[in-house]
Amino acid sequence: MRTTSDDDAIPGTVLFDGAMARKGYALNKMCYSFNDAANRAAFVADEDAYCAKYGLNAEQREAVRSRNVLALLAAGGNAYYLAKFAGIFGLDMQDIGAQQTGMTKEAFKAKLVAAGRD
Repeated sequence: MRTTSDDDAIPGTVLFDGAMARKGYALNKMCYSFNDAANRAAFVADEDAYCAKYGLNAEQREAVRSRNVLALLAAGGNAYYLAKFAGIFGLDMQDIGAQQTGMTKEAFKAKLVAAGRD
């Protein structure tokens, strides 16, 4: 996993550059397919077969199975496409933010509210 340089690093941030875009192409293509309700249903019905259809590698398949956002990002996932994946399970961007920061959703929401008060 590549991260930003020390000069502009944000802890836990994965740099999504050309190399990561190539690495995550299959994963992101699969997540983009979730724009179609029939594809979301097909994924839910047989997750492994759906991942195989898009050619996900072992790292990507494990990240999908574990619903681990940080692992999905490290496997080349783009946050915008991963939001489509997370939506299948009723997760929103606050759920994803909570996972990324290692916080509960409630603590993450409180942090956002507190940041807005400054």
